[in-house]
Amino acid sequence: MPVTVIGLRQRQGAVGARLVGLGSYRPSTAVGSAEIAARFGRTGEWIRERTGIVSRRVVRGEGLETMAVTAGTRALTQAGMHAGEVDLVIVATCSVESPVPVRAATVAKALGSATAAAFDLNAACSGFCYALAVAADAVRAGSASRVLVVGTETMSTWVDPTDLGTSIIFADGAGAAVVAAADEPGIGPIVWGSDGAEANAELIEIPRGGRMRMQGQAVFRWATTEIHPVARLACERAGITPADLAAIVPHQANLRIIEAIARKLDAPNAVIARDVVDSGNTSAASIPMAMERLVAEGQVAPGGLALLVGFGAGLTYAAQVVRMPALVPAQV
Repeated sequence: MPVTVIGLRQRQGAVGARLVGLGSYRPSTAVGSAEIAARFGRTGEWIRERTGIVSRRVVRGEGLETMAVTAGTRALTQAGMHAGEVDLVIVATCSVESPVPVRAATVAKALGSATAAAFDLNAACSGFCYALAVAADAVRAGSASRVLVVGTETMSTWVDPTDLGTSIIFADGAGAAVVAAADEPGIGPIVWGSDGAEANAELIEIPRGGRMRMQGQAVFRWATTEIHPVARLACERAGITPADLAAIVPHQANLRIIEAIARKLDAPNAVIARDVVDSGNTSAASIPMAMERLVAEGQVAPGGLALLVGFGAGLTYAAQVVRMPALVPAQV
């Protein structure tokens, strides 16, 4: 019996996708390195020399969802967009207390995007880069036209206050970006991957009260040797060289790691994001928070090329080149 082949229609997406808005939220409570160092008989200068962190923000009453909604609202406002225009919400996080309900859905409802498609994405500190790539692909494929990507973390709630290696680094916050259709590419091809052989270098031990553990030296060696080739390849795939970059925005893990990656890239015209100094390591929130600050403070001009570089537990990594959106007011 002959088989009738019926063709399926394919939605036609945009030629490109671009960033049109950024937003961030930093908890109001700042904790200085000297305060944390005192627990371990150390000084604030000791922490600063090893991490670059002078202070970090931690939640005191704010929740992961509340921060996401605030950052998302600011990004939408700066994009000149109403929440009802968003048809996909992606929340990148690794510090959610429970996998259900899906935080992206409750964030979408709180924003006023009640019918938007929504899902959470966990790639730890690489999560924002992963989510941004998915958002750009969805716009180009025609699956969505306007996407809100939010990185939001309450990392301090997973830290053991008696553990020196993690309590001096991790912090809380949220950052968001709006992705929309464009006539030309504004978000370059992603270079991403994982190294599961190093999975135990950073993990949350559920049997031990859900506290985070990290092999700091192992993560440091991995990040400073394996990540800069990924970043350089992202530039190549975007058709640029490091000399074309206006900014380098690595995951804000540790200032020594950030500066080592930047040195190896040799991008003479690029400003280096150092948000970690007073924000700490906010995992999936760190890159959008750092991007928003660079643009808001006028350190990067609208349209400038920025290299985003994520790396973290898994171990996961990702990098892509983006064009920065228009200048926005500074956020608190």
